[in-house]
Amino acid sequence: MRIIEQMAVDLDLDARVVACPIVRESDGLALSSRNVYLKGPDRQAATVLYRALEAVRREVAAGQRDAAHLMVALRKVIESEPGVALDYAEIVDAETLEPVVTLRRTCYVLLAAFVGGTRLIDNALIEQDGESYQVSL
Repeated sequence: MRIIEQMAVDLDLDARVVACPIVRESDGLALSSRNVYLKGPDRQAATVLYRALEAVRREVAAGQRDAAHLMVALRKVIESEPGVALDYAEIVDAETLEPVVTLRRTCYVLLAAFVGGTRLIDNALIEQDGESYQVSL
């Protein structure tokens, strides 16, 4: 989303970028055209991406603000699922997309993983609301 917004500004496009919530299956898997490539046990294993983001949400709700700690929680969940290989995971500032050390303003949790031979991506928004943070999955 942030990259598309910046492209619209940089290219002086007469367009407004509108963010929409991620549409998810009942088990949390984000809807994607890539999901058709998930066969058998890979489909169930793919829900680990959502479970990893949920782990981050729980840690943030408990007061955790250290990005490295949050990433350990995320990786632990991903690594618990056989057949899933984490490709990329980072917590980045929502404006600059630079990695953060400590939650201080609105951020994104970004992740990509291979489930079998299929590369899936997912993300969560960590919004600052005064002294607290809310995670939107």
